[in-house]
Amino acid sequence: MKNDIQIKNKRAYFDYHVIEKYNAGLALLGTEIKAIRQGKANMSDAFCMFIGNTLYVRNLHISEYSHSSFHHHDIKRDRVLLLQKKELKKLKVKSEEKGYTIVPLRIFTNERGFAKIEIALAQGKKEFDKRDSIKDRESKREMDRALKV
Repeated sequence: MKNDIQIKNKRAYFDYHVIEKYNAGLALLGTEIKAIRQGKANMSDAFCMFIGNTLYVRNLHISEYSHSSFHHHDIKRDRVLLLQKKELKKLKVKSEEKGYTIVPLRIFTNERGFAKIEIALAQGKKEFDKRDSIKDRESKREMDRALKV
C-alpha cells in the first residue's frame, strides 16, 4: 500500500515550540479511514486532551466519505489516540505542567495501511517568537530564490 497520505497541521509549527514527538494510532470508523485516504481531513484547529486516562483528539475535521450510504460518521467527533501506557503517563504528567500542551502535527498511513497521527508535546510561542519564525522563513525563501538564479 502506498504511503502518500500526508495531512499536515501547518499552524502547529507557527504557534508552538515542538519538544517531543510521538506516533499514535487512531481509532477510526470505516468511512473515516476511507475519507482520510481521499485526503478529506483538516487539522487546523485540532487539539489533544485527556479525559480520564485516555487521550483524545478533538476538533479533527474528517469529511464524509463520498461513496458511503446513509450511515455517515460525525464529522468532528472525539477520536481515541492509541499509545502505550508508559507514553500516556509521561504525556499526562507533562501536559498538566503550566505552559505545555499536546498538539497533532500530521496524519499519515503506515506501510500496512493503518492511519497514524503524529502528536507533539509542545510549548506555546510568544508574539516575538512568531515574528522571528516569519523572519527566518522569509530569509530562507530569499536564499532559495538567489540559488535558483
